[in-house]
Amino acid sequence: MGAIHLKAVEKWYGDAQVIKGVDLVIDDGEFTVFVGPSGCGKSTLLRMIGGLEDISRGALEIDGVDVTDHPPSKRGLSMVFQSYALYPHMSVRDNMGFSLKTAGAPQAEINEKVGAAAQTLKLTDYLDRRPKDLSGGQRQRVAIGRSIVRDPTAFLFDEPLSNLDAALRVEMRHEISKLHQSLSATMIYVTHDQVEAMTLADRIVVLDAGRIIQVGTPRELYSNPANTFVAQFIGSPKMNVLPCAVSDQQATVPGGRGCAFSGGDATQIGIRPEHIGIGAAGTGEVDGQVDVVEYLGSDTFVLFDCGEAGSVNVRVSGETDLAVGDRAGLSFARDRVLFFGEDGERVAG
Repeated sequence: MGAIHLKAVEKWYGDAQVIKGVDLVIDDGEFTVFVGPSGCGKSTLLRMIGGLEDISRGALEIDGVDVTDHPPSKRGLSMVFQSYALYPHMSVRDNMGFSLKTAGAPQAEINEKVGAAAQTLKLTDYLDRRPKDLSGGQRQRVAIGRSIVRDPTAFLFDEPLSNLDAALRVEMRHEISKLHQSLSATMIYVTHDQVEAMTLADRIVVLDAGRIIQVGTPRELYSNPANTFVAQFIGSPKMNVLPCAVSDQQATVPGGRGCAFSGGDATQIGIRPEHIGIGAAGTGEVDGQVDVVEYLGSDTFVLFDCGEAGSVNVRVSGETDLAVGDRAGLSFARDRVLFFGEDGERVAG
């Protein structure tokens, strides 16, 4: 079991409050990702769960047991850090089994658990090597294997892939996803990379300034963000958010034509790049001039300068004839337009 319950958790450093009353339930076997900008408190919150930071106020329960004041060794959790923290003079086998050895486990048990973890992580052929003889991805797998052999209640990952190059990050992301499927274990994963969050998570917790802004599945956060912060943080490239004025229930962007009907006090509209069509100038909701063309193979992102309305990013097929300086009319998919108020919160539309 690995259910984790945070109850009004706060963290104070003197007079500075960095975690501000977090309430969160993480179900047994769930893969939860904490995501947010630098300094939002995601790593601090993870370390509080792991016992590496004290909880100033509030409570933490694991499987219904209050562990707020328990030391890390008594919480049954295992952490994987950005740094591999492997012993350079030890073999992979000894690194993975070290925690069991120090706990006084029989050698037969150590060998069995290390062997099983190595097989899961495809490290069997590397057990007698030392860390210096491994690639970055292999070293990270050893660090994960060191956690697996302890059979923890839950795994805590603190930006474990940030030291790897792009190709290895993708490979290790797949490995961690498959590991979660095979172990069915509770995992909490901290990252600033929203692509990792979207591809790994059962649920994403979006944090900002020590508070939870929204919790939901990747699809929920992408399609139904609660505010402009989530709308522009989740998704790559981010959602276009443009100013608008509402008259007779029709929302219009500056310099544009009526784009949709709003039932609320909208001052901004949001539209994803893939939900915008490109036509002749004078058609659609607003005209723009091509400012930047980013060719990415299967997709091309075209950034339009729409004057007073601002910049609008549009996703089109990789094979496009659009060039810098071209003018076009942009059409917004009516059922995909979101409406936001002055404070950035969603309003009815």
